[in-house]
Amino acid sequence: MAKSGKNAIKPTRLEDYPEWYQQVIRAADLAEVSPVRGCMVIKPWGYAIWENMQRVLDRMFKDTGHSNAYFPLFIPLRYLEREAEHVEGFAKECAVVTHHRLEPGKDGGLVPAGELEEPLVVRPTSETIIGEMYAKWVQSYRDLPILINQWANVVRWELRTRLFLRTTEFLWQEGHTAHATEQEAVDETRQMLDVYADFAENYMAMPVIKGEKTAAERFPGAINTYSIEAMMQDHKALQAGTSHFLGQNFAKACQIKFLNQEGKEEHAWTTSWGVSTRLVGGLIMTHGDDDGLIVPPRLAPCHVVLIPIHRSDEEKAQVMEFCNSVQKELRSQTYEGSRVEVEVDARDMRGGDKVWHHIKRGVPIRLEVGPRDVAAGSVFMARRDKSAKEKSGVPRAEFVATVGKILTEIQDNLFARACKFRDDRTQDIDNLDDFEAYFAEKKGEFSGGFARSHWVDDPKAEEILKRLKVTARCIPLEGGDREGQCIFTGKPSKELVIFAKAY
Repeated sequence: MAKSGKNAIKPTRLEDYPEWYQQVIRAADLAEVSPVRGCMVIKPWGYAIWENMQRVLDRMFKDTGHSNAYFPLFIPLRYLEREAEHVEGFAKECAVVTHHRLEPGKDGGLVPAGELEEPLVVRPTSETIIGEMYAKWVQSYRDLPILINQWANVVRWELRTRLFLRTTEFLWQEGHTAHATEQEAVDETRQMLDVYADFAENYMAMPVIKGEKTAAERFPGAINTYSIEAMMQDHKALQAGTSHFLGQNFAKACQIKFLNQEGKEEHAWTTSWGVSTRLVGGLIMTHGDDDGLIVPPRLAPCHVVLIPIHRSDEEKAQVMEFCNSVQKELRSQTYEGSRVEVEVDARDMRGGDKVWHHIKRGVPIRLEVGPRDVAAGSVFMARRDKSAKEKSGVPRAEFVATVGKILTEIQDNLFARACKFRDDRTQDIDNLDDFEAYFAEKKGEFSGGFARSHWVDDPKAEEILKRLKVTARCIPLEGGDREGQCIFTGKPSKELVIFAKAY
């Protein structure tokens, strides 16, 4: 990572990673802070990336048998009170509506006047209200399973916010399913975790570890919570998606009951699972560099941008005709089953400024086209996964014919690079001294990464982790059942846990 030099983003990642993150969002024109405290305005380029994420995930959900529906934004307070652990987990984050009408105040302005008979909670998550509806819909085992997803916004009253990663209002999807048997619900929970991992790795080019959360990190009211955990470039973990096996807890609270094949009444087994616009933050911090954002081609709103370069009206006419013709040819090509998305940047501004605009917003391929390129029938190509200075001339026909292959190379290269970064910063640590040294703050460099260590659930372990500002991210589903000795307590341990500092 560059410490200094000519970079588009100041400060660099190593100089001030949190500020670098904010500056990438600004330079790529992804989002900005809104007038409403803790909320963000997602701008067209940022929203286009989220739309592409939605499009892919929505298809994956439907391919696994799920349908979309929509449930109310407002949840009666009594619904949250039904499941004690759930309401306790979300109580401090809830926004509550208590009035329904505004009237002129005595001293001018408007004041709330019509007090509601029952407060309404602005949706922090929808288990309780969806459970209320499922209780009406389910009578018999023939009504199961119910496999529903909704795309929605939620509100959680955050004290410290950061664009995309943690905001008061954010966008997400939440799947909620009900099943006749425990095994069906468990299988659903694990299936959706696999869907999230597939999306993260094959579309975001972001390697993840699939694992089960420890008891302290579980979703409030869940029996088991599973997550995908990714490493960001400051070595911190990002929880990028969660899938929860809720057992019969919510079914009992909401009275989701059915008659089984023997005519006996049972409570359903339920799950919930979700990802949010936090994924955009994960994409930034997985691939971004000191020149800005890098968007993996499979999620890029634009795959290729043509940048016309000319000095006279005569040159402009020739170059623009050439660029428009190349754009048409490229749009006839396919990548990942859809057309190649191409822009021609015809704005009246310096060519160099255009180039850096598209570097900062992470377009996978840039083509600079001037009069010489037109005469030679070629394009001057640069790839966002390589240095901004690394450019090469390519015959027009050759580029058009191979654009899909080049995009695939970029996608694969980004994933391989991210895998190496994570693997190089993951260590097996078997004693507390090494663990503390691994996560100790180091001036001028990022500390830690992922530590794989044995652990048992014990107050002493939690005390040490809290002091180090480290959390148990997950018990990995692959290789997590190895016996050993807890590095915090010395007690026998059957669980190998991934530890990291985290967002």
